[in-house]
Amino acid sequence: MSSPSPQPERRFPLNEDWLATIVGLVLLVLILAGAVPGWLVP
Repeated sequence: MSSPSPQPERRFPLNEDWLATIVGLVLLVLILAGAVPGWLVP
């Protein structure tokens, strides 16, 4: 009888690089749409 291999549970299946890319793109879209002023984001 084989037991299932222990895998660490992750809330996000994406790694940190992809998460940072998505956050950056969302910020860019918000700035271009005028929802967030450009001086607020460094």
